[in-house]
Amino acid sequence: MKNTASVMRRVRRSGKATTTDPCLIMKKLITTSILLLLLAGCENPQIRKEENPPKTTNPAVSLLDQEIRNYLEKGNSLDERKRQVAPVEAAFLRRTTPERARRLAALCYTKTLGTPFMPFDLAEIALAETGGHGLAATAVSPKGAVGVWQLMPQRAKSHGYMPSEMQNDEKCADAAVRELYIKLEIARGDLERAKKLYCGQGIQADIYLRKIRAIRKEIKAELKRQNELVAMRESDITFR
Repeated sequence: MKNTASVMRRVRRSGKATTTDPCLIMKKLITTSILLLLLAGCENPQIRKEENPPKTTNPAVSLLDQEIRNYLEKGNSLDERKRQVAPVEAAFLRRTTPERARRLAALCYTKTLGTPFMPFDLAEIALAETGGHGLAATAVSPKGAVGVWQLMPQRAKSHGYMPSEMQNDEKCADAAVRELYIKLEIARGDLERAKKLYCGQGIQADIYLRKIRAIRKEIKAELKRQNELVAMRESDITFR
């Protein structure tokens, strides 16, 4: 105790503390602990960030995959869409060549993928517009509508096409689907009214709608006939 007291007196006289000073050692320990805690607080978020695995992005969904998904969610089968192609081709074949009928039927299928429309919908408009003119790509109405689906020049431009491009069947079909989309919005989801609006308004639109209904009846009758043929073939195979 005497030695400790003499050391403390010497420290007070000199104004300096030795490394064995208990107070100084305690201060160093506290300071070191605080620094360690601060460093740990800075480093932990980075460690947690690195430990979290990177989020995986979903692969791009193809148009056909999306179409299949939409139909499965609605409880429908993609086969329903495919079954409409043959009756559409048969209806086209009564107005044009086999090669052209096949090509236009294919467009009615591919251009309505991923849309609320079916091949029947696009086919009905084509038949109502130019069915009496052999579904000609060069068909031009007295008012200036062009192509199989008869787009007016200003409407073609609104969909990103030049009026002359409506003589290209694929571009004309694409513009027709876009135009039908707009009419469907105006008709608040009423597809039949949307088709009527595709023609316009007034007496001519009423006549157009009656024509659409007659065409639909024709195509559906062909679908029924083909379904019956398929059923007959399947029954023949079963009983053999």
